[in-house]
Amino acid sequence: MGVLMRRNAIIIFMCIELMLNAVNLLLVAFSKMWVDAGRIDADAAQLFVFFVMVVAAAEVSVGLAIIVMMYRNTHSVDINILSRLKN
Repeated sequence: MGVLMRRNAIIIFMCIELMLNAVNLLLVAFSKMWVDAGRIDADAAQLFVFFVMVVAAAEVSVGLAIIVMMYRNTHSVDINILSRLKN
């Protein structure tokens, strides 16, 4: 909801990070549940968590670079201003 309703780029960025952390928590919980049942390998779920963390780290660096460049050009982090940058 935060990504859809907010207009501040930093808040949207933080909401995306929260969604990625929720996926990590879900993967860990499901790996514990399915490992106890003997259906999957615990290392597979931990590998998925590691890849999600790598994607989150890459998203942080690219997202912050975009936010900094947007602030340098418009002196605001409001995403409605981005439509003016097309021209």
